[in-house]
Amino acid sequence: MEISQAAIQAIQNFKMPAEFGFGKVLSPVMVSCDYKNGAWGPLELVPYAPLTLKPVAKVFHYGQEIFEGLKAYAVDGKGPLLFRPEQNARRFNLSAARMAMPLIPEEMFLSAVETLTSYSHKFIPTKTGESLYIRPFMIATEESLGIKPSEEFKFLVVASPSGSYFSSGTLKVLIERESTRAAPGGTGAAKTGGNYAASLVSAQKVQKLGYSQTLWLDAKEHRKIEEMSGMNFFAVVNGVLTTPMLTDSILEGITRKSILQIAVAEGYKISEESMDIGKLTEQILSGECTEAFACGTAAIITPIASLHEVDGTSYSFKDSEGKLGAVLRGRLLDIQEGRSPGPDGWMRTIHPAEID
Repeated sequence: MEISQAAIQAIQNFKMPAEFGFGKVLSPVMVSCDYKNGAWGPLELVPYAPLTLKPVAKVFHYGQEIFEGLKAYAVDGKGPLLFRPEQNARRFNLSAARMAMPLIPEEMFLSAVETLTSYSHKFIPTKTGESLYIRPFMIATEESLGIKPSEEFKFLVVASPSGSYFSSGTLKVLIERESTRAAPGGTGAAKTGGNYAASLVSAQKVQKLGYSQTLWLDAKEHRKIEEMSGMNFFAVVNGVLTTPMLTDSILEGITRKSILQIAVAEGYKISEESMDIGKLTEQILSGECTEAFACGTAAIITPIASLHEVDGTSYSFKDSEGKLGAVLRGRLLDIQEGRSPGPDGWMRTIHPAEID
């Protein structure tokens, strides 16, 4: 890792604002690396600054880009602590393979994330539920309008001191029965911007109708529950923690995976299965389904108060505050924030960089 003097000066000159929200304030430094001639160049820690790209860079025209999201914690004087970063490195390369982009060595990905965390340690919020949100991403930079995979790329990692992703305590979720987020054989299992762009038209509809989020169904029949926009979905049905089984149109969430592991360790029954929206709404009305929640790196675990149709029909959960979700959220945060050891290898302690 090359540490530029300009990066050190940027850190020394940065003042952390009192209010930072989510993803609005950025660490004054970032990691950058270029891929050319079939090989990755050196990682560099540089000041956070605009990128200079030609208008014909392939990322602008053919959407060759991927990203990840993970967090560093520094609550009660602990850490900084990174939560399962090797899982993000693995998923980053799965996305890269799907998008015809070069893989990045895991040790290189982890070095970038750890170095940025180390040099940004003074900017990590210290209240429970707050964190340094870290965004690694890769874009195609080759300058050509030809429709073929790029041969040049830029890998970057930025970080943002962040609070809660949702301002309200619970979510009102619209069942999307028209638009499609991802289809079998497509890019739904990759963390690429096109999937999120496809969800934005529904986000506009959700906002107009006064709801919080979208619940996506399968592309073929619009019957099977898949995920929410950027989050995985869980419901408690007859006391069983239930989530849609993974397909090639659902992103494998690291928070999702962790919740399932925690639930099993805590003695709860779990089920990964095909979830029919018609059956689920019947189970909500009958009281068999008592609660549901969204989960993800940014959202952590956020309870769902109700599901809604475009025509105004609503299905309210008996336990809208989500008792089981709250238990799992507390257990997850205890691990992430260093109050509980958790499974071996889940947390990685980062040594804070000393800056004169």
